[in-house]
Amino acid sequence: MKKLFIAAMLFVGIASFAQETDQKPAREQRERMTPEQRNEKQLQKLTTELSLDASQQAQIKQLLADRSAKAEKFREARKEKKDSNTKPTAEEKAAFKKQMEDEVAANDAKMKSILKADQYTKWKALQEEKKDKMRDKMKEHKKDKI
Repeated sequence: MKKLFIAAMLFVGIASFAQETDQKPAREQRERMTPEQRNEKQLQKLTTELSLDASQQAQIKQLLADRSAKAEKFREARKEKKDSNTKPTAEEKAAFKKQMEDEVAANDAKMKSILKADQYTKWKALQEEKKDKMRDKMKEHKKDKI
């Protein structure tokens, strides 16, 4: 009886260990793309969804490249601050938030100048859908942590 119990426990232990290694988060499974690849993928998606012409594609490609470069600068600055182990003050957080809001507003204005009225409306709707999906993911992520 004792051997049977030990064998059962060993089996359960091995089975649970094997399952843990197979279950990787989706984030690790995704392939890492370069900023250029991400921009190209996003441009293709916008082209199909908004029916962009060649001129609009060129302008949006430049806009995406500029936005990626700025985002990379923000990431590097944030990483430097994180490496120095100094917590940002409330004023720094507010300034960063204001800067990000300004960037979003500037990007929105540029997109409005590039796109036609119906394309712009559709683009705004896509942005809202994207925001909603992110909110849902954040809620799920918070539920998982609890």
